[in-house]
Amino acid sequence: MKKYILIGVIAFFTSLFINAANAQTVEQLNDKFRQLSDEILPTANVYRTASGAPGHKYWQQQADYVIDVTLDDEKQRIIGSAKIKYYNNSPDSLRYLWIQLDQNRFAHDSGGQKVKFSSSKPKAGFSTLRQKIYEKTYDGGYKISAVTDSGGADLKYVISDTMMRIDLSTPLRPGEKLNFAIDWSYNILDAKIIRARGGKEYFKEDDNYIYEIAQWFPRMASYSDYDGWTNKQFLGNGEFTLEFGDYDVSITVPADHVVSATGVLQNPKDVLTLVQQDRLKKAKTAKTPVMIVTSEEAAVKLDKRAKTTNTWRFKADNVRDFAFASSRKFLWDAQGYYQPENGKTVMAMSFYPEEGNPIWEKYSTQAIIHTLEVYNRYSLVYPYPVAISVNGPVGGMEYPMICFNGPRPTKDEKTGKKTYSQRTKYGLISVIIHEVGHNYFPMIVNSDERQWTWMDEGLNTFLQNLAEEEWEKDYPTRRAEPYQIVNYMKSTKQVPIMTNSESILQFGNNAYGKPAIALRILRESVMGRELFDFAFKEYSRRWKFKRPTPSDFFRTMEDASGVDLDWFWRGWFYTTQHVDVSLDNVRHFNVNTKDPEIEEAFKRIKDKEKGLTPARVADKDLKKRTDRFPELLDFYNENDKFTVTNKQRNDYASLIKGLKDWQVELLKEKSNIYLMDFSNKGGLVMPIFLDVTYEDGSAQEIRLNAEIWRKNARKVTRMLITEKTVKSVMVDPHWETADTNMDNNHFPRRIEKSRFELIKRKKARDMMKEFETKLKSDEDEKKEGKKEEEKDKEPKK
Repeated sequence: MKKYILIGVIAFFTSLFINAANAQTVEQLNDKFRQLSDEILPTANVYRTASGAPGHKYWQQQADYVIDVTLDDEKQRIIGSAKIKYYNNSPDSLRYLWIQLDQNRFAHDSGGQKVKFSSSKPKAGFSTLRQKIYEKTYDGGYKISAVTDSGGADLKYVISDTMMRIDLSTPLRPGEKLNFAIDWSYNILDAKIIRARGGKEYFKEDDNYIYEIAQWFPRMASYSDYDGWTNKQFLGNGEFTLEFGDYDVSITVPADHVVSATGVLQNPKDVLTLVQQDRLKKAKTAKTPVMIVTSEEAAVKLDKRAKTTNTWRFKADNVRDFAFASSRKFLWDAQGYYQPENGKTVMAMSFYPEEGNPIWEKYSTQAIIHTLEVYNRYSLVYPYPVAISVNGPVGGMEYPMICFNGPRPTKDEKTGKKTYSQRTKYGLISVIIHEVGHNYFPMIVNSDERQWTWMDEGLNTFLQNLAEEEWEKDYPTRRAEPYQIVNYMKSTKQVPIMTNSESILQFGNNAYGKPAIALRILRESVMGRELFDFAFKEYSRRWKFKRPTPSDFFRTMEDASGVDLDWFWRGWFYTTQHVDVSLDNVRHFNVNTKDPEIEEAFKRIKDKEKGLTPARVADKDLKKRTDRFPELLDFYNENDKFTVTNKQRNDYASLIKGLKDWQVELLKEKSNIYLMDFSNKGGLVMPIFLDVTYEDGSAQEIRLNAEIWRKNARKVTRMLITEKTVKSVMVDPHWETADTNMDNNHFPRRIEKSRFELIKRKKARDMMKEFETKLKSDEDEKKEGKKEEEKDKEPKK
């Protein structure tokens, strides 16, 4: 029996040890300040250093293109032929190459079509159903007609959805180059029906099109040190991972078209009139935008279609992509922007139809220049010779030196008058800032969009907010202030920022809003502007014309600032936790003097504060026995439990004799001591910012670093010593941490004012009255339109 008892005791203590060890492990895993490099970030190597900079053996591939492309305006098709020179700068031999065929996403049997899902509810918007029906008949995707080597011999290739693998007869060794060619064509989709990054827009009034052409040629997939071939299929959200190269592109279009494209126009004498060439030269030094193609010149071309063609030739060096736009409807304005940082002039240019005015001629080119001014200051100096904004069917999309932006005024069908809302105005300015800003991220700082959308969208949105704030006072920014992301942060329908682009929920909040606001909090509330701005510019400088990963960004921001931010990256980028810091209690103390005369008197006061219970109050006049027999009273009736005894006085005297002078002085300290108890209810550790209000009406701000949570991420207590008496304390008084529950940020708790909604019940439907309503004719509609016109012409009082 003793043997079994001993075994049982051993088993019991063993289980206690294991449970304690497991609890310790859980606590270690809950350590929100453990270093990312220990478990998440890739190990530094010769390609990418632990400081976040490119390593001494960093490499990247290069792909140069010579392209001839024809825009068929009659059939709305693209027909192209590209000669590609691919440079293998990697240390690896390549037995095959991967090419991106992004247009294949719109083919009937594409993976992008096969993974689309619908709402479980039996309803859809008009536009949604219209797109579904259009996709049934639209013949999308590339038609590859030839893939050949430099000698014209066929190369073996295999198409896998939106990717094409070209098999090489001999491996392409490190340092070697390969020349090959691809011929292709595809039908241009209607971008007003299918929400895409490029396409056509038809104008029924004058039977013309605007074409915004993107992802229009087979592009080299990237090959990198961290991912090998990036050949993850294009499903629609995860955008593009591309190689830098030089482009020489000849675009053949109807002779009356105006073309805007990535790069610099090489043959203006062949495609522009002498007057237009002269205007373009004057625009370089103009103080305001100069019209290169006027409204009158564009209008003349709308009725008379050219039967001949022109070829516009553009060259662009060291870009990762190429896009263009073409239409006979285009007006064109331009203004040179001199960059004092490098002494170069950038031609800021806008292309738009008459339908875009008056806001396009007023704001577009101005917004381009404003973007360059601000982004140059906070990131890197714009290195390209042109920056272009085009109005067409695409709401907002970016490419090197050119972007497509959709907002335009609304035309009243009855009166023909054009007006625009506040949302349209600021939507246009914002989208131009955003899309032009994408030249910096990812067109120059070439992050991997297929993997990490936030690396360009989040960083760009952060800078966009800075640019908007410098546009005008009280600019209506959408994703700038921490409180603007609160509802998303506390929602259950979300995934971490670091989630792959194709799997993101609430795309705009996840990839744009949350990372942008995270960076704003870093700049304003965690690091401070000086440290943040230096580190951000250092990241931009290090990775200009290179391909960074998230770890390179995280490491550079810490390396250049000297601030440990692993806790911030972990919480904001790798989890879906939110900020909810609760001020649970504020406890008031004074130093215990140890003097019984003082301390017992204090206890007597506290005891009296308890007051009398209802029973004691009711029995207040009740006759007591000792009233009738006073001889029953003794020492304890004359002295309460707080009476000081001689022994206590002697003990106090002995205590004082045993203390040093400074210890005696501390016992006489009169300051108020407050213990403020905080709990982390949201899980995300953040700095604690306090506004302490005192009884005398004064206030004090206290800013505590996030590391206050390093020993216990759930609860923490902070001491405040002051000569004043605290009246109230508020957490995050300036709403700068994205705290999701401000109700528990006050002590004592305060009652928040709000509104009580009254609901008016709808009347029951009167079908008989509806039936007797007069049916409107077309003539009635016209009369109402004329009345509105006449009303508009009346002088305003």
